[in-house]
Amino acid sequence: MFTDIADRTWLWGAAGFYLVGFLLGTLSILRTGRPAGGQTNILIALGYALQLVGLGIRGKAVAGCPLGNTFEIFQFTAWSAITLYFMIGVTFRLSLLGYFTSCLAAVLSIVSLIFPGWDATRRAHIFGGNTLVELHAALALFSYGVFALLALTSLMFLLRHFSLKSKQFGGLFSFLPSILDLDHIGLRLLVAGVSLLGFSLTMGLIFWARGIAAVDAGKFIAPILVWTAYSSALSLRLRGQLLAKRFAWTCLVLFPIALLSLGFVDASRHPINPPMKMASTR
Repeated sequence: MFTDIADRTWLWGAAGFYLVGFLLGTLSILRTGRPAGGQTNILIALGYALQLVGLGIRGKAVAGCPLGNTFEIFQFTAWSAITLYFMIGVTFRLSLLGYFTSCLAAVLSIVSLIFPGWDATRRAHIFGGNTLVELHAALALFSYGVFALLALTSLMFLLRHFSLKSKQFGGLFSFLPSILDLDHIGLRLLVAGVSLLGFSLTMGLIFWARGIAAVDAGKFIAPILVWTAYSSALSLRLRGQLLAKRFAWTCLVLFPIALLSLGFVDASRHPINPPMKMASTR
């Protein structure tokens, strides 16, 4: 039975597959100058399956979407980024994006696992049985996954920009999409991320104003600031004031700032039910 194995064990396995996928890709690039696209995708898929099982077990235990502490938030963000990669990267055959995504997922997963304090407690029924509140939280975290993929796409844009400027087109650079395609993908990801987070925040503010959930108003400050920053970048991009390299650098720098904001979200959370110790899953 899957549930006989602790959720963290499944999540460690997922992190391992993501890490192996990244290391295999790195080795392939060093040896052949190209990412191990097919093999990396298989390893990412295996890690994704294990992570889905682990999060599913955790979700069943807490009777809801597992977003009750920093550990779960980081895990969900990594899962969201991988989900989006399979939707976008595989479709457009962006093998190099898979390489970077496996690195990101490995870092987020492993970092969340090696800090016991992030998972010291779990909160059950944090959404009070309200599926719309749960959807609001899930959409907000999924938008962070979109921003994660946007950061990786921006990194690829900067690499392609460097290759064109330095006239280096071989090796790793030959597997980068065109600079125009990367710019278009980045813009679409930014629109999707801003839209998802904006919709989620609108739902959350309505619920908070109605008093449906016992939520500290401070919980909204960090994501609102994140939404404002990304919305400003989108507005400047659409008006032609933030283009090319500057746009890529902006999206790349904004993501670690967005990740840091998740700590403030979790710190301001007031659980509906008392936290439960996680000693049985370590």
